[in-house]
Amino acid sequence: MYRFPVQLGRTALIASTVLALWAVGPADAGPGKSGGMTHGGAMCQQDIGRLTVTGQGEARLVPDMASIQVGVTTQGESAAEAMSQNSAQQGAVIEALKAAGIVGKDIQTSGLNLSPMMDYGDNRAPRVTGYQARNMVSVRVSDLAALGEVLDALVTAGANEINGISFGREDGREAEDEARRAAVQDARHKAGILAEAAGQKLGRVIRMQASAQSGGGPRPMMMRAEASMSKDVPVEAGELSFGAQVQMEFALIDENACAPRPDRKKGHKGKDGAAHNQADAPAQGEATE
Repeated sequence: MYRFPVQLGRTALIASTVLALWAVGPADAGPGKSGGMTHGGAMCQQDIGRLTVTGQGEARLVPDMASIQVGVTTQGESAAEAMSQNSAQQGAVIEALKAAGIVGKDIQTSGLNLSPMMDYGDNRAPRVTGYQARNMVSVRVSDLAALGEVLDALVTAGANEINGISFGREDGREAEDEARRAAVQDARHKAGILAEAAGQKLGRVIRMQASAQSGGGPRPMMMRAEASMSKDVPVEAGELSFGAQVQMEFALIDENACAPRPDRKKGHKGKDGAAHNQADAPAQGEATE
């Protein structure tokens, strides 16, 4: 029966220790949490708000390749005649491309169409007057210096439709990364200006989200060749623009709320008439002589 008081004493000691730790609170209460930093005995809440901004970035590069949509359109009284003439003419175009140094893997058929040509007269049923065949290929040109010569060779060989020229880069990842870095710097700059204007300090990055942004560049050039074009067609590649966009959310910090507070401890006189500070007073539970 003697052990019961001993066990009770240990339980009371553990309970008092848990209560003491609970009263102290968590040691690591960072910004944005229910805790904060202690200054002068008062709790300071650093993270007081959020700021969301969008940053834009751009990088420019000179293109090193071009893509051409080129084709042959022919007409005939019958479908077979139109298609036969088209096949022969397009075959000559493809041979001219290869002779200009374009390898087979850079030539791809992108469209083939055969349709009747209709005559819609007044007060009578429409009738077929012939057929039209159209064959388009996509051509990749890696040597931009030879682009004008390639275009001239195409028209000379029988291509009568050039439906667009677009420029690009074999590898644009370096420019894309540069644009992303510029977008983040732009977002930080905007956030810093806004925070300063509001009398706050910019805190940590809470969230960051990048979104795809199409890059600008030289627009496709449209042309239709009815006769032979002048030799070495002049073509200007210009520059390509790679764009990036990022949305960033920052924490805002109120520095004034976290400034140290003045010591409010005042002196007092003891029973002996001498001045004493509260700091000199013994802590509760501390033994004194």
